[in-house]
Amino acid sequence: MLWFVLRRGGAALIVLFLASVLIFLGIRALPGDPALVMAGEDATPQAVAAIRHAYGLDKPLPTQYVDYVGQVLSGNLGRSTQDQLPVGQILVERLPVTLELSALALLVAIMIGVLSGIVAAVRRGRLADYVATGFGLIGLSVPHFWLGLLGILLFSVTLHWLPASGFIPFTQDPAGNLQRMVLPALVLGTGFAAVLMRQTRSAMLGALSADYVRTARSKGLSETKVVGAHALRNSLTTVITVLGLQLGALISGAVVVEQIFVLPGFGKLTIDAVLTRNYPVIQAVVLVTVTGYVLVNLLVDIAYALLNPRVRLSGGSRG
Repeated sequence: MLWFVLRRGGAALIVLFLASVLIFLGIRALPGDPALVMAGEDATPQAVAAIRHAYGLDKPLPTQYVDYVGQVLSGNLGRSTQDQLPVGQILVERLPVTLELSALALLVAIMIGVLSGIVAAVRRGRLADYVATGFGLIGLSVPHFWLGLLGILLFSVTLHWLPASGFIPFTQDPAGNLQRMVLPALVLGTGFAAVLMRQTRSAMLGALSADYVRTARSKGLSETKVVGAHALRNSLTTVITVLGLQLGALISGAVVVEQIFVLPGFGKLTIDAVLTRNYPVIQAVVLVTVTGYVLVNLLVDIAYALLNPRVRLSGGSRG
């Protein structure tokens, strides 16, 4: 198991290195001169040159990249070109909002998607199966922005049950925080739940038709034990894999949802930074997002190996 973790960890480090190179080059390939943006359109050439020198933009690209990596490893992500605040401080303020939204959306997706997938597989060909499958098709077809606007119109404007927008920190007012996060989490989690439902149903159908399930039934075990202890346990590997692969969709969906509900998270920060050409913030947000995605997939690989020892053994024998 240790060798498996080391192999996966090494692969994750390589991915992070390549991602940092792509992020560095991609940001510098954007149109416009960041020094000119920071100095203003009426700035003199001398002022633009001074800003370019202060931020190291006049150095060769390899030197800039080495400086960039050194600053990141030391915890220095630079300063925002808009208000000169440390980028790390901005990220620390915005990250909890996106993490809370993603966690609540993931909880909604698991509760709805996994449970409906199990019911659809156990009740295959019956009404529950058709209802769950229809829900999955609708969830995959409806875009987040339309569902969010519809939710605001129904629950905020018409029924007055939930606030339409805004954010309150959980530490300041837990009830107010959850009241404002329920609707965004439902909007973001619905599409994810549809994917989980379809994959859970497919994995459960394969498990329920396996020989070990028929053997368990022949021993007289209850249907609850057969489904829960045997079929579901062997289907979790597929569910966990889907959770890791769908993290990117969850992050991209959070960008849209945060814009709709005016949540001060990573998504809104990214859009604002792009519109104002705040390159240090864009660079830091993308790097943190990629790092989180790689780490989550590393944890998924480890969890997959724990649930399925054959993966661990095959992964260790290829070295």
